[in-house]
Amino acid sequence: MGILQTLKLVDSIADPVYSTPNITAQYNPPVMDATISNFLYAPNVYISRAEAMAVPTVARARNLIAGTIATLPLHLYRKSTGQELGSPRWLEQPDYRQPRSVTMASTIDALFFFGVAYWEVTELYEFDGRPSAFAFVVNDRVSFNLNQNNTEVQNYLVDGVARPNFGVGSLVTFQGINDGILNHGGRTIRAALDLEKSAALAAATPVPAGVIQNSGADLPEEQITGLLNSWKLARNQRSTAYLSASLKYEPTSFSPKDMMMNEAAQFLSTQIARLCNVPAYMVSADMNNSMTYSNVMDERRQFVDMTLKPLYAAVENRLSMNDLTNSQNYVRYSVDETYLRSDALTRLAIIEKMLALNLITVEQARGMEDLTPEGDNSNGD
Repeated sequence: MGILQTLKLVDSIADPVYSTPNITAQYNPPVMDATISNFLYAPNVYISRAEAMAVPTVARARNLIAGTIATLPLHLYRKSTGQELGSPRWLEQPDYRQPRSVTMASTIDALFFFGVAYWEVTELYEFDGRPSAFAFVVNDRVSFNLNQNNTEVQNYLVDGVARPNFGVGSLVTFQGINDGILNHGGRTIRAALDLEKSAALAAATPVPAGVIQNSGADLPEEQITGLLNSWKLARNQRSTAYLSASLKYEPTSFSPKDMMMNEAAQFLSTQIARLCNVPAYMVSADMNNSMTYSNVMDERRQFVDMTLKPLYAAVENRLSMNDLTNSQNYVRYSVDETYLRSDALTRLAIIEKMLALNLITVEQARGMEDLTPEGDNSNGD
């Protein structure tokens, strides 16, 4: 189990309005074993984010998930009525140095790979002490001190410098529902990297390794060395080579086809799709997929429910906590209005029926389609 696998919220000692809750963590360092048997049965194999992103299937899954969620708008709502409220500045643009989509993409990326993400508090509101601006902090920069039992985080450090538990400079932690693919999928990702390395080696040396058998008289050491060098040079520069009647080349390794590299690559792509909780066809790991227009929306809804929601719910729930948002309000992504929005004809048919039943007014219908209300002069004259 990774160190971040069992992160859970605990009560903060300081005032909840001003403080970011601490987290507890079971401390189990990653296990790396040298022998094949230990590798097969070890609970984890360490792998970095950069190595994981070098696997095309992982990169595709990450870009699908983080890219989709980052483009969804966040809104503030009142709990009692469900009314949409004006979004505060920190919700529209958490970090003044970059667009909101970039900050959110980095946050989802950290949850996807590590199971936890960090924001640093950079500014506070004067009237209630809640954060008004943040900065995303890369996971590799964050460390923490544990208690004597190694079960609870006492304080966080960024670049080795201790941070306060509340106020400017403190960290807001986003805990994921799972512990991130790097903490439980290192073995599968490492296998994909090893397979790509083998394929690259096979491409660089199209002739398999082998031996040259001599059925004639033994050759002096100098001639053997010269023969091998000449053979290697000829194979690198030309597609054919010449051997005398007494010499015969015998391959000693398998070709990529014999090693079933294509089949192995397809299998690992499917495994990584499962690891990332992404449908195989979305990462081109399902060769038998046949999508049609009629089921695109159904597939999108499944993608949202099964893949995206566990990640963006972690962001929604954390931003809705009382140390960031007033307890009477909550934060939600507008998924239905954007990613799951129906085509124009379907929307108009629904609006027409709602108008006929007097469920909405014409002005509300225009608002549903983002049209300017009647009588409103968009030029401001």
